[in-house]
Amino acid sequence: MGYLLALIFGYLLGSIPFGLLITRAAGLGDVRQIGSGNIGATNVLRTGNKGLAAATLLLDALKGTAAVLIASRFAPEFALLAGFGAFLGHLFPVWLGFKGGKGVATYLGVLLGLSWQGMLVFAVVWLATAFLFRYSSLAALAAAVIVPIALYFISTPQIAGLFALMSVIVFIKHRANISRLLAGTEDKIGAKG
Repeated sequence: MGYLLALIFGYLLGSIPFGLLITRAAGLGDVRQIGSGNIGATNVLRTGNKGLAAATLLLDALKGTAAVLIASRFAPEFALLAGFGAFLGHLFPVWLGFKGGKGVATYLGVLLGLSWQGMLVFAVVWLATAFLFRYSSLAALAAAVIVPIALYFISTPQIAGLFALMSVIVFIKHRANISRLLAGTEDKIGAKG
């Protein structure tokens, strides 16, 4: 029962749509009506407001970290399920008809809660790829490939396995981005919707 509660708790925390709430509060309307139509920080950046995009990134990440840290206070094994639940909650929030973001910031937040070293690997790969190519999606996908491999060597098999699963889901959620990258039509970082 504790495992199920950890998963549900993480899901509910992860399903808070910060990108939507922040842009509405700022008077910018529904972020789902611009760019990619999702609620994540990259799409919020398309409003032209870097501060709101940064706030969305931070809050979407922190909901993953909070889920892990709070659940781990009850039992260490609950942290993995709560983190996975937060990730799923961001992707499929009940409040938005199960249509959420692509999960990268929440993935990063869960990573911070479970393995700060893995979070550093993610950050280095993401920043280097984004700097070289200027595509947020490509940077996220590159980091999602490297992180589970790095975690295999610097963390536990359970954490590495969780992030391998989450990385597969990140790739599935980025199908349209992958198609646009291959076609040369993907928006670069900072492109307005």
